[in-house]
Amino acid sequence: MHACICPKFEKTFSILGKKWSGLIIEVLLTGDHRFKEIAEEIPGVSDRVLVERLKELEDEDIVIRKELADGPIRILYGLTEKGKNLEPAMIEIQRWSNQWITI
Repeated sequence: MHACICPKFEKTFSILGKKWSGLIIEVLLTGDHRFKEIAEEIPGVSDRVLVERLKELEDEDIVIRKELADGPIRILYGLTEKGKNLEPAMIEIQRWSNQWITI
């Protein structure tokens, strides 16, 4: 008999399991960042894919896009409360990877 995977658990991994999503969240856990800053923190991600992932995470209410109009318009990306609540899980994933993953 196979265990049935919870639909919410499956949905969570469909969001967080996409390439670059976890790294974007990890960067934003340190605070709000401009697009260029996020791209610089994640070597290898293309601008096109970064735009897609940020939009997907925004659609899931994990990332918020903020327009600052104090002079030239600047866009900052940050985490919503929902996104910030991922921090304990991200810490545990980092702990697990430090113990078990070799590169």
